[in-house]
Formats: sequence, structure tokens, C-alpha cells
Amino acid sequence: MARTAYVTDLKTLQGECTANYLRLTRLLGELDAGEVREIALQGRDTRFGSLWLEVLERAPYTTILRVSQSGVLDAFIDPPRMRVHLYHDVRMAEVTDFQRQRHFRGRYRYPNPRMHQPDEKLQLNRFLGEWLEHGLAHGHSLDLPIMR
Repeated sequence: MARTAYVTDLKTLQGECTANYLRLTRLLGELDAGEVREIALQGRDTRFGSLWLEVLERAPYTTILRVSQSGVLDAFIDPPRMRVHLYHDVRMAEVTDFQRQRHFRGRYRYPNPRMHQPDEKLQLNRFLGEWLEHGLAHGHSLDLPIMR
């Protein structure tokens, strides 16, 4: 039985990138280049560390961020970190670097030397969305006073 080649689902990828742009702008606020926001992540009974958003560069049409997590399991596993480009003119955010790997293609043949999934780019952007959504739902900013 012949397998059909993976076809990039641009509509889903663009939808994910647009949703991530909105999530990031809610979390970032008005941070300038060089500024960092720390968001403590909570679960039901435990603390899962902190989500770090660092503005690396800010220009009129593009902002580059480093998104990373620090916390409980740093000694055992390498915590996730990625570089994200926010494109303000089209209101989209795209993962461009994950764990020091760069330039992800829209699709990969499988198997491949790095064992990327055929839809690796979509999966990385979806992971960012889930990560940010968790921060919005369960996190609180550690660098701003909490209103009570």
C-alpha cells in the first residue's frame, strides 16, 4: 500500500500563528528590547516553574522573543526554549528556533536524519500555543504587583 505525501495545512498553521500572536501580546504588554517577564506556572497542587518571555529585538514590524521555562526539573531534563518572531503587520507569531535548531521547513520526508515529523513546524507552533495558554490560564506575573 503506497503512502501519500504529507501536504502542509497552511490554514491550520496560519491560524495557530495568529492565535499565538494574540496570546503573546496579552502576556508581553509593552516590554521593550532587553526586558523580561517572568510568569509563575501553577498546577492544581504544585508549582511548575516559571515561563520566561524575553524581548531580544523590537522593530516597527517585527519583535523577536526568547521563550523559555525554568523550574523543578532543570537538573534532570533540558527545559524547553524557543525563539519566536512576532510579525506585527500580519499579526502572526512563528517559532523560528527550538532547542537551538533553526529554520524549520513546512514539511519533511519521513524518516529523515533528525527524525523531524512531517508536520514539525505546525507541531512546534501548536506546542507554543499550548504552553502560552497554560501560562494565561494558570500563571501569574512575578514582576508586577498582584491586585487583591
